[in-house]
Amino acid sequence: MTVKLKKINTINGLIQYGAELFDSAELYYGHGTDNSMDEAAYVVLTITKNLPVSDEAIFNDDVNEVDEAEIMNIFNRRIAEKVPVAYLLGEAWFAGLPFFVNEHVLVPRSPFAELISEQFLPWIDANKVQSILDLCTGSGCIGIACAKSFPEARVDLADISAPALSVAQNNIEKHNLEERVSAIESNLFSSLQKNKYDLIVSNPPYVGHEELSALPEEFYKEPQLGLDGGVSGLDLVHEILADAPDYLNDAGVLYVEVGNTDEALQQCYPEVPFLWQEFEYGGHGVFMLTKAQLLEYKSLFQAKLNGLN
Repeated sequence: MTVKLKKINTINGLIQYGAELFDSAELYYGHGTDNSMDEAAYVVLTITKNLPVSDEAIFNDDVNEVDEAEIMNIFNRRIAEKVPVAYLLGEAWFAGLPFFVNEHVLVPRSPFAELISEQFLPWIDANKVQSILDLCTGSGCIGIACAKSFPEARVDLADISAPALSVAQNNIEKHNLEERVSAIESNLFSSLQKNKYDLIVSNPPYVGHEELSALPEEFYKEPQLGLDGGVSGLDLVHEILADAPDYLNDAGVLYVEVGNTDEALQQCYPEVPFLWQEFEYGGHGVFMLTKAQLLEYKSLFQAKLNGLN
């Protein structure tokens, strides 16, 4: 009797094999996936050009020898080097869109994706949004996703890092948004020339030094400039709160992600009514404030900022 061996060079077979390899290694998941199976699928489906998946039948497709060799190379590098898969592939997905990424930018993984998909309802009237600022933009993923969600709006992507802005510009061109989206080198608001925006979104560095020193190895492959928020993690957040109202239109709103420093921020300003967002698909630590609220508490924000300087 002839026994038919199960082929592992199908898409599904390679995903299963990769997951087994990853399970045997000490890997951290948190740069677009949260488990070994999804991580392996991310590799196989990207290299075989099957993302996004449009037909479940593709999982039974054979993988050619060239792609299989590349997949195995990525599997081995992921284990040996502890590098986030997005860097190895040069691509990450955010809000249903593909983005070019490299070691000069953080891997996209913000709960902002859910807010963008809902056009920030109920706090934003999408029909009135004409200008958006993505502050500390990195790869540009948040601002570019906003440009897709608000097709009439102009969007500025601002970052202090010239190498990061090069990645952002690549992504502007990748999504054919050169006419509406601009990349600007700026230390927070300093080079924005008092532009006014209907919506400011920001995912600034917000990891405090204690947390930063204890992160899994994968995080040290990312640019520390994009993570290090000072001793408390809130150094840049205090600046954003103090200066943002000067760059918002009268009905404008500010959204900022502060992740695990959310409780520390609330303790800094117990009087301030931060509206913390709730997420159906996971994530936390994103607040919203209106321009009116930012102006009402501006003296508190400025006092805190003066105390830090």
